[in-house]
Parts: sequence; C-alpha cells; structure tokens
Amino acid sequence: MAGQNIKEFDYDKLVIGEELGSYEYVLTQEMLDNFRAAVDDPEASFPTLAVKHDATAFAMVYEDNTGGVNAGNEVEFFNPPIPGKTIRVTGRVADKYLRRDKPYMVIEATAIDEDGRLLEKLRTYQMKKPDEVGKKWQT
Repeated sequence: MAGQNIKEFDYDKLVIGEELGSYEYVLTQEMLDNFRAAVDDPEASFPTLAVKHDATAFAMVYEDNTGGVNAGNEVEFFNPPIPGKTIRVTGRVADKYLRRDKPYMVIEATAIDEDGRLLEKLRTYQMKKPDEVGKKWQT
C-alpha cells in the first residue's frame, strides 16, 4: 500500500518533466571498497552506479505495482565521486512514449557532490507493460 506522501503509479497520469524526489547521502570509503570488490576492479571509480539514483528518486514519489522491463540505460560520467563527500541526487520524468503500442517511460537522475561537481547523469528506459514480454514466443 502506498504511503502518505507516495502516489500510486499511473502511466496515463505521468507528466513529462515532473520533478521526482531528491536526496543526499555520504559516499563512504567502505561503499567504494565494497563496489570495487563486487565488480572485481580495484580501480573502479563510480560506485554511485550501484546506488540506482533514478530508481531511488522514482520510489520516493511513486508506489509502482505495475512493474516494468528495463529497456535500456544511458550513463554519462563526469567526475569521480570522492569518499567522505555528500552527494545530492535529483530525479525527473524525462519522457514517456508508446512504441509498438507499449508504454515506455524515461527517468533521469543527476548526481552532484557538495562542492558542486557534476558526477553523473543517468537515464533509464522502462517498458511499463511487463506482461507483454515474451508473448510473441508463447504458443
């Protein structure tokens, strides 16, 4: 059930350009170390990717019982985050459209550190009719 300030997701009512939640967190050295271990890369610079900034911002506004299928992601990395710095994330609905009669939405998130350094921009494309996936292969 949706919380007091959380809206039930309704694709038809979704407004392009709608601002979603914004939030802050401190990137710790432990978070960076855990990310590097998880991806088996001791030089990995962008542990923020694992935070799913877009999904977190969306979930701050919407209770989504529809589900969705990831149809793509675009990530632009600008400056590596620095452990100990506060990261501020803002999200918005960047687009929605129909393709082959199926509803899609695009959520965008931007992360900036406490010094105003742009860290990353992330766009996630999601099909909001997951029951349609695989139908063409069903008998």
